[in-house]
Amino acid sequence: MLNLHLLTGAGEIPTYPIIRKIGLADLKDAAAKGIDDFRVMPTHVIFLAIIYPLVGLFLARMTFGYHVVPLLFPLAAGFALIGPFAAIGLYELSRLREKGVNVSMKHAFGVLRCPSLDAIAAIGMVLMIVFLIWLTTAQWLYQSLFGYGWPGSIRLFLSDILTTREGWILIIAGNGIGFLFAVLVLTISVVSFPLLLDRDVGATVAMRTSTRAVLRNPLMMAAWGLFVAFTLVIGSLPFFVGLAVVIPVLAHSTWHLYRKVVEPDLSPRQDREPRSKGRRYAADFPAVPFPWTHEDEP
Repeated sequence: MLNLHLLTGAGEIPTYPIIRKIGLADLKDAAAKGIDDFRVMPTHVIFLAIIYPLVGLFLARMTFGYHVVPLLFPLAAGFALIGPFAAIGLYELSRLREKGVNVSMKHAFGVLRCPSLDAIAAIGMVLMIVFLIWLTTAQWLYQSLFGYGWPGSIRLFLSDILTTREGWILIIAGNGIGFLFAVLVLTISVVSFPLLLDRDVGATVAMRTSTRAVLRNPLMMAAWGLFVAFTLVIGSLPFFVGLAVVIPVLAHSTWHLYRKVVEPDLSPRQDREPRSKGRRYAADFPAVPFPWTHEDEP
């Protein structure tokens, strides 16, 4: 029955939410509410803690070996493919704030108690596979044009890309292929993760609902995708620093976009209240460092 729950959720027969038709005003309102969420609960410190080590690793790798240089742009662009899964904790913060909860960063871990956690992990795995296929495709495209050798420096790499016929083919073809990957991810995930947090549905229901949302609102979803791409590019300059603000704002805004697109559930998910803290005993170790694992015990 675990596999059935992963695919369809709580019921044996899947139920699909009603999709609304939205307009440009809805997109603006979702973005405005996302900015307001970020203003009230700025989560940029965590993203700074993640981004700077990643950038440091990249810089170190570039220092000791230039063979990673051709994949820098595909890596940076590809992070948007797994972004919907990486932002799952931020969706949860927006969900709880919407319910009037005085949220703090610990509430992001409430995702671990979500009934649809298995479906969330499954779709996250799908996005990771898409990300790896994108990197493999980008590497194949580069090697098909420039061979299996690697540029000796960043300057030589940029010269190859910007001043040769092969380089312009790489730019045009690479962006075209990347666009197709981005459309795929947007289609299956634009409302999938918020829906899984909001209701006990399965991965199949979530991805199909997301696809229906895109098909019902193709122009608005295209506009949303362009907005996401544009803000990610702006946030990447300089040295990815702006992503510390852009990523949380986009994540919070995505939750509110979900609220615009999907009709509310008449019986929404009921959050399990944590039990009051009592005395801890040595027998509780090693669960004591992770108190949320015992919150639902009698």
